[in-house]
Amino acid sequence: MTGHAPLVLDIAGLELTPADRRRIRHPMAGGLILFARNWKDRAQISALCAEIKSLRPDMLICVDHEGGRVQRFRTDGFTHLPPMRALGELWMRDAMQATNAATAAGYLLGAELRACGVDLSFTPVLDLDWGGSGVIGDRSFHRDPRVAALLAKSLMHGLLRAGVANCGKHFPGHGFVKADSHNEIPVDSRSLKAILADDAAPYGWLSATLASVMPAHVVYPKVDSRPAGFSSRWLNDILRARLGFGGAVFSDDLSMAGARLIDGREVSYAEAAMLALNAGCDMVLLCNQSGGKGEAVDELLDGLARALGTGGWRASEGSEARRTALLPVAPALQWDELMSDPHYMQALDLLP
Repeated sequence: MTGHAPLVLDIAGLELTPADRRRIRHPMAGGLILFARNWKDRAQISALCAEIKSLRPDMLICVDHEGGRVQRFRTDGFTHLPPMRALGELWMRDAMQATNAATAAGYLLGAELRACGVDLSFTPVLDLDWGGSGVIGDRSFHRDPRVAALLAKSLMHGLLRAGVANCGKHFPGHGFVKADSHNEIPVDSRSLKAILADDAAPYGWLSATLASVMPAHVVYPKVDSRPAGFSSRWLNDILRARLGFGGAVFSDDLSMAGARLIDGREVSYAEAAMLALNAGCDMVLLCNQSGGKGEAVDELLDGLARALGTGGWRASEGSEARRTALLPVAPALQWDELMSDPHYMQALDLLP
């Protein structure tokens, strides 16, 4: 069996169960995403991450930690980071100060996560603020793609200084549509030309900076009938070939409503995962299915393994290399060291 481990799974509680440990050891498991329900305090989350790494040193530990309302860890010393819109508003008053503040925010975000054992944060949001999307809203830096790209690049500079990988989302843009893809499938009927000139532009400008990208569970019917994360045209022809992106591609959560209605029919988690992988994703996420007996997680792990043997999807050495490239390469500062680090203290002063 290949070494490609494409599934990012989650756990239900504050510590690993025997089932969690078995799943983490499964050859199809390559990442684990943490949520607020997995957080009690720094000691607990640090011990949890350490145990995960003891079972699988190459397991990529991820979290949705953007700032504002999407920040999973908020207590026991974690800095309350502003929503990204606050950086866009600062830009309108002082553009250069805003880029400095964005780098400070990225460093704080990344250094605090790394001190607890997390490898990657699914940030920055590159979606543009069109004003109508409740699910994006103040998570967006700005309406102008140039401003969004420059502030995101500054934020990623801070993440890089902290040793944390980044993920631009949601390609090619979720900000124009009002519908929430957690509950339904949004449709963006603009032309490819219009999308590339506006919402997708940051992905080309940041192709040398982005470590990974997460596509939107949005259908763009002028380009493809399938959501972007299941579309080879979007992922291979446009993101990789046209915009020059060479990093890892994560599917968005396969348990979302926008993920499993493909070509007008509802598909299983395993089929959705294989469609995403065959379309050009390197990794697929299945979230919020680990409670109870976690049958959906086991079915997906075993289904991927079976399908690999029968040719349902082809593992890629390139995908595995892109996954492992997201792992940290240097040791993290421990929390107490971080609190007295001059870069950290300066960054706190620079937040808007």
